[in-house]
Amino acid sequence: MTSNRHAQPAPEIFKAYDIRGIVDTVLTPDAVRAIGHALGSEAVTRGQQAIAVGRDGRLSGPALAGALADGIRAAGVDVIDIGCVPTPLTYFAAHHLGCGSCVSVTGSHNPPDYNGLKMVLGGQTLYGDMIQALRTRIADDDLIRAAAPGALRTADVADAYVDRIVGDVKLARPMKIVIDCGNGVAGNIAPALFRRLGCEPVELFCEVDGSFPNHHPDPSKPENLQDVIRALRDTDAELGFAFDGDGDRLGVVTKDGEIIYPDRQLMLFAEDVLSRVPGGEIIFDVKCTRRLAPWIRERGGKPTMWNTGHALVKAKLKETGAPLAGEMSGHMFFKERWFGFDDGLYSGARLLEILSARADANAALKALPDSISTPELNLKMDEGEPFELVKRLKEAARFDDAQDVITLDGVRVEYADGFGLARPSNTTPVVVLRFEADSAEALARIQADFRRAIEGVWPGVALPF
Repeated sequence: MTSNRHAQPAPEIFKAYDIRGIVDTVLTPDAVRAIGHALGSEAVTRGQQAIAVGRDGRLSGPALAGALADGIRAAGVDVIDIGCVPTPLTYFAAHHLGCGSCVSVTGSHNPPDYNGLKMVLGGQTLYGDMIQALRTRIADDDLIRAAAPGALRTADVADAYVDRIVGDVKLARPMKIVIDCGNGVAGNIAPALFRRLGCEPVELFCEVDGSFPNHHPDPSKPENLQDVIRALRDTDAELGFAFDGDGDRLGVVTKDGEIIYPDRQLMLFAEDVLSRVPGGEIIFDVKCTRRLAPWIRERGGKPTMWNTGHALVKAKLKETGAPLAGEMSGHMFFKERWFGFDDGLYSGARLLEILSARADANAALKALPDSISTPELNLKMDEGEPFELVKRLKEAARFDDAQDVITLDGVRVEYADGFGLARPSNTTPVVVLRFEADSAEALARIQADFRRAIEGVWPGVALPF
């Protein structure tokens, strides 16, 4: 074994659509350097010459981004360090700087001791087998060792990013909005962006602090939106936004404190996009409301349900040429007027453009079709168990009243008056459960049906509903 061969990184950090793990336990600088070397080697084989590297506001970011850059450069590939920026700005940098490739060093919405890598090579987001192939490269020592390392340079893309949005998105009137960045990296950009758009932002936790001292930066969880709800009650702001830790997801709250989940946000976005792209295909993930597909159809669009996962949805968007896609988690992908990557800040700008044309933003949001539904419920299990539980559900469970059982991504059971979903998360060892129905009685019945089915294949399980 040669002395310059990398130690094999922990296999469990190679996830379905990114690399992620606990810093200094499994995600060490040595592991990230090895992954960078594999990524740089893959970039060379794909004819890529440079990779933009950005990082979120986590405390481990500088060390890990440095190790990543060392690894990439060892393969002879240049690194453009764009600093501490939201993940969407890293994606933007790949377009703006013309390199086509980028890595965001981010733990997204995970706890402070996590970090990870979201990777794009030549415009293709790496996921699944492509991520496993990096692991194989390291194991096989199938790495390019350049005679001279790639160059390291820095670039600032923040102004270009804000200019590009402000040049395209126009508000019909100024708006006063609450923005909660949860001490995530969106705080570096969001206040300036929304001011430039003509808004007056009420800023909450916009100071970037990787220890997240106020609340967890995950807008998909209602408990993390309580500060926004309070600020809307106590000020004359008419709308509230919350961003996740790396700024690629958006949470929306109405003036009177109602959370507008992303599948309902997507209704407004779809209506707007279809007004300019007649017959356009709109992609959404299996967690979204059953009211979304009819809404899209009624407006002349083509609804397509797809797997959950930002990389998977992005790949489907690229494959279909659809103008818009969205996920229940808050990832929105605009191809119309934008680049097709998920971007919470840009989504917020587009939502303001739509709502500023309405006299009453609150009424416009509340008028969107709604059902009784649960937020995402997480059944915590040991590593590997969520996939096994869902596999058993697919094979053995019977849902007698079901109109349709969709096994695209987990098990989604459609009833006459609602749906239930159980799918294994690709980022943490949980089964994600979600329920929606036309009435409280129907919701209870569907949950009871799922309870019986899950307990039947996994006796003794402690369900979160």
